[in-house]
Amino acid sequence: MSLRSLTQAVGAAAGAAVLLVAVPGSASAATGQFRYSYTTADGYEAVGFLRNPESGRCVNLDAPASVPGAPSRAPKNLTDATAIVFLDADCEGDTSYVLPPGKGASDRLLLRSVVFS
Repeated sequence: MSLRSLTQAVGAAAGAAVLLVAVPGSASAATGQFRYSYTTADGYEAVGFLRNPESGRCVNLDAPASVPGAPSRAPKNLTDATAIVFLDADCEGDTSYVLPPGKGASDRLLLRSVVFS
């Protein structure tokens, strides 16, 4: 192989590598569902679900007809990703809890938002 051919081959490989890095990947999602409980405005116990939630995006758990400002509770992470639940909305604040895939927590764990790895 001549020096010129070798230089062209290296240049082509470098160009392909740049293209691979420059093309954005598709948004990934946790596969499965995330369950949580909440109390309705009428005082009934209800269950909310997130199905295949997007990874890396904070989700506020505002259930329909829930008591405004009341936290959800008893999360069950039935996805294949780690969930980090927060007591505060927008995945902020000092109070958070890590739920590995397949794990849940009791009614005592209160949450208002969640993000998946």
